[in-house]
Amino acid sequence: MAHTKRAEKRMRQNEKRRLRNRQTKKAIKVQLKSFQAVSKTGTAEELQAEYNLAVKKLDKAAARRRIHPNAAARKKSQLARALHAKKASPAPAAQA
Repeated sequence: MAHTKRAEKRMRQNEKRRLRNRQTKKAIKVQLKSFQAVSKTGTAEELQAEYNLAVKKLDKAAARRRIHPNAAARKKSQLARALHAKKASPAPAAQA
């Protein structure tokens, strides 16, 4: 337990920041899972939309140092490779 006012304030600040960081990281994880789900079943356009949202969340988190900027860049690169692979693959032909 904190013994000084300064230490008590620091504990309050740390708790707020911890919750904010967890919220941001959870939002990123949810968005990445959504991207993975769309990559398996969705179209290239839907995947592009999910990619844009994921990149936006990653960039914001990295800018605010909630995650390391290199980690954000690595994830964005992985997503981009998956997106380009989906766009490069031929669309399934309509079955008659």
